[in-house]
Amino acid sequence: MKTRHLILGLLLLALVAGAGTLAWFQHLAEVAATQSGEASTTQEFEVPQGASLRAVLRQLQERQLVPDARHLEWYLRFSRPDALEGRDIQAGRYRIEPGHTPLEIIRQLVEGKVVMESVTILEGWTFAQMRDLLASLPELRQTLAGRSDAEIMADLGAPEVPAEGRFAPDTYSYAAGATTDLQLLRMAFEEQQRTLQEAWDARQPDLPLATPEEALTLASIVEKETGLASERSRVAGVFVNRLRRGMRLQSDPTVIYGIRDHYDGNIRRRDLTTDTPYNTYTRAGLPPTPIALPGREAIIAALNPEKTDALFFVAIGDGSGGHYFSATYEEHSRALQRYLQRLRINALIEQQEVPAGNDAETVAGQPASRTP
Repeated sequence: MKTRHLILGLLLLALVAGAGTLAWFQHLAEVAATQSGEASTTQEFEVPQGASLRAVLRQLQERQLVPDARHLEWYLRFSRPDALEGRDIQAGRYRIEPGHTPLEIIRQLVEGKVVMESVTILEGWTFAQMRDLLASLPELRQTLAGRSDAEIMADLGAPEVPAEGRFAPDTYSYAAGATTDLQLLRMAFEEQQRTLQEAWDARQPDLPLATPEEALTLASIVEKETGLASERSRVAGVFVNRLRRGMRLQSDPTVIYGIRDHYDGNIRRRDLTTDTPYNTYTRAGLPPTPIALPGREAIIAALNPEKTDALFFVAIGDGSGGHYFSATYEEHSRALQRYLQRLRINALIEQQEVPAGNDAETVAGQPASRTP
């Protein structure tokens, strides 16, 4: 009997001690969850892809952002599992302010409130230039190194579609350390698709453009020919007039795109006469693909060109970036001579000679004229 009472007493004592220990551990866990770490400055904290809760909490403790990783993990798993909201901690880069409690930090990580970066893709860039820029961003997760343009388009669900021109120039925000280069490309690709479809649905009737793809190609030429918003629809009108008449577009930017790495800043007569699929001096109609990434306004201009009788344009050469538009070749020739004269005067002022051997169309490497 005494032995039985002794055993019961020991069990009761153990239960009381266990309850006390549990209560004390619970107290430590609550302190670990509600007491701020000792860090006194704002810190950027990186959560790698696939990182476990335990590994993240240990890193937070090492950075003095939380006081006790072990007790905090116990609290999150057993005392307050609702604090994780049934979700995993999200990968990415976070900016954590001093004084935040561990629970506030965990909520930030679970909700994925990461540091946002931005990147600007400029109108008129080629897809190659866009890829180079994305590859240079350390905050963007790189997954496409060594993959061809065709493989990237297949990854985007558009196999057999050329990459050039298919991405919308814009400023894009992305989660540092979390967003991949392919995800950002998908954003730009889908945006360009929406813009093109909207513009195509609102296009002028009876345009000499059979498909949205042809419109995108024309828009890329318009984008490269003028940087002035006020001229886009008129430049588009010139090219539409030439397409309707069966005239070659004779656009210098298409020649430049065709010779790619061989372009040294000047177009020479041999470049204009050397046939490539993109040389609109030697081939009729539109090039086989866009030659750049056209912006929204260039796409709208290509599908809503100005009604004009102009068939030619030449740079004014006054530094404004503007062009003189002509309906006849005679008028265009006079405008071209004025442009060349302005160049000669500028060259004398700068005590420089205009490079010998350049065509009238290509002095100083500028797209100067369109000729029949």
